[in-house]
Amino acid sequence: MAMASEHTAVKVEQGFGISAMIEAAMARFARYRVYRETVNELSKLSGRELADLGLHRSMIKRVALQAAQEYTAR
Repeated sequence: MAMASEHTAVKVEQGFGISAMIEAAMARFARYRVYRETVNELSKLSGRELADLGLHRSMIKRVALQAAQEYTAR
């Protein structure tokens, strides 16, 4: 029975295919925008300013990725 209900749920979701694709694309774009803005802003800081924040230049991409993921999790 569980399998039958899973297949039914998939068929219902496919009915909203275009809308879901647009929404997913918008979410990916928003996540990318936050990522790029964070990378750009942190890259402008000096090594000393990054150290004051507890960061090293090698951590910028990881921190930006975390910020983008948290942004879309809201």
